Amino acid sequence: MLFSEILGQEHIKSHLTQSADNGRIPHAQLFVGPEGSGTLPMAIAYAQYILCKNNNGENNNGIEACNLKFKNVSHPDLHFAFPVTTSDKVKSKPVSNFYLEEWRQLIKEQPYGNLFDWYKLLGVDNKQGQIGVEEAHEIVKSLTLKSFEGGYKVMLIWMVEKMNTACANKLLKLIEEPPNKTIFILIAEDEEQIINTIRSRCQTLHFPPLAEQVIKDALVKNYELDQATATKIAHQSNGNYNKACDLVYHDSEDTQFEEWFIYWVRSAFKAKGNKSAIHDLISWSENIAKTGRETQKQFLNFCVDFFRQALLLNYNATDLVFFEPKTEKFKLENFAPFIHGGNILEISDELQNAIYHIERNGNSKIILTDLSIKLTRLLHKKGD
Repeated sequence: MLFSEILGQEHIKSHLTQSADNGRIPHAQLFVGPEGSGTLPMAIAYAQYILCKNNNGENNNGIEACNLKFKNVSHPDLHFAFPVTTSDKVKSKPVSNFYLEEWRQLIKEQPYGNLFDWYKLLGVDNKQGQIGVEEAHEIVKSLTLKSFEGGYKVMLIWMVEKMNTACANKLLKLIEEPPNKTIFILIAEDEEQIINTIRSRCQTLHFPPLAEQVIKDALVKNYELDQATATKIAHQSNGNYNKACDLVYHDSEDTQFEEWFIYWVRSAFKAKGNKSAIHDLISWSENIAKTGRETQKQFLNFCVDFFRQALLLNYNATDLVFFEPKTEKFKLENFAPFIHGGNILEISDELQNAIYHIERNGNSKIILTDLSIKLTRLLHKKGD
């Protein structure tokens, strides 16, 4: 993967290549960035730069045979670990090595993809994956072997916040004192969810969301969009290139999420003293509970963003508003006055609590019904 193919993040590219050229390669690094910011493609390009002895800031002037192996993401000294779960293909004790074919497909087709895209590709979006203790055994085993080409070995762990405690404890010593010429690159979206003992052993690089202009230029180049359409999508993507690609293909789950959200807030608003609307909320909760847990979490995060956008519009921060609801007869400017300083913190807290409990396998129907009844009260709360 060429650094020139990675969108934006020029200061990070420069830092990584210059430190490698000067022989200053930390043994454990943590790349933290929001979805669609390019942490995964950057990590792969950096691994290629090191393993193939490239120089001068690009992956095309080192060992040619090595660079060719990276085109298929199949270099024997580049190892991967990522969240997995049981599936039709793997019935028990799943580890990353069983899913390498699908993983290479994700990197080729959606290098900016998120966890939801990964689970959809595996056909397990009704389950939650993790990096478990079996994975730790595989990592230890692969890193105790000598490198195939006599140089560095790189272990790239994607979505490291999904690593459970047993796995983390097993890897602590290895990450702190890895074998000679062994490099760990850990990738995460949410730094706060990473176990402290792992985080403290890594040098951290923070990736900002992509600039609107960077996304716009990429859309024009890669999808041959006209300037006006590319500008609009770049604004709506809010620094997330993965979301921008979804919007180009009209493949975004946001359309379905918007439909669910609008029905939900309308029912919640009507439910005060209205028995039939309460039944609507219970039915809504039952329907959402039938979807997979990853879908539920993704939807609730969408709700958090929607409420924030309404708040920003209510307080006239229009430059920061990127949502454009597509539902007929629903206008964000009409909804915005109901979201204000008097209720936004409580609404946000309730949504985060619901995500927390769903992630820990709570009963989704009960969690969503409880959330809906609380929303009924909060939507009618007066502003400060």
